[in-house]
Amino acid sequence: MENIKKEVVYAFIDSQNLNLGVRNDIRTKDGKHFRYKGWNLDFGKFYTYLKEELGVQKALVFIGFMAENQELYDSLTKIGYELIYKPVLEIANKESSDIKIKGNIDAEMVMHTMINYPKYDKAIIVSGDGDFYCLEEYLEKNGKLGKIVISNKWNYSSLLEKFSKYFVNVNNLKRKLNYSHKKVASPAPTKPMISGDGKGPKYFGM
Repeated sequence: MENIKKEVVYAFIDSQNLNLGVRNDIRTKDGKHFRYKGWNLDFGKFYTYLKEELGVQKALVFIGFMAENQELYDSLTKIGYELIYKPVLEIANKESSDIKIKGNIDAEMVMHTMINYPKYDKAIIVSGDGDFYCLEEYLEKNGKLGKIVISNKWNYSSLLEKFSKYFVNVNNLKRKLNYSHKKVASPAPTKPMISGDGKGPKYFGM
């Protein structure tokens, strides 16, 4: 019997784009109605989906590092994700006392997709960011673009329309991937891993 080699699939996950894209409400221009109602993604269920439905062997999460979010990072690592950190900057607004947290991971994600290039047969890009257009174009040209996972149809760059046949819309998977808070008698109920309280860690609030 002929042995058929299984494709090696890696997922490269833009954590901020995915989490905020799923979680944030989108209203109509007049602000009176919801075009999209945000919900909380369960990253544990999402990992299972990547493994079982998309055949992912390794899932790399690109995320800004803030010491106060260590519990979150530990949770993601325990699930099975491999975390790639980007130091964040705290930028003060000169006209107010507000502090803006900035930690763009685009360069790291592109770099690690190419560093790992010889190791996988297909790459799954989890982001609707148009900054990854050239990466996805290169992967497609070389037969290595597996899927592009977007948070919802209202939240991705129009540049990516060229690759629409590769799209997986996370919002279509809401019933399967929605975080459901389970009541626990003792000890106290645990907090959801990703923004189940509607606020989330500071990094995701950029």
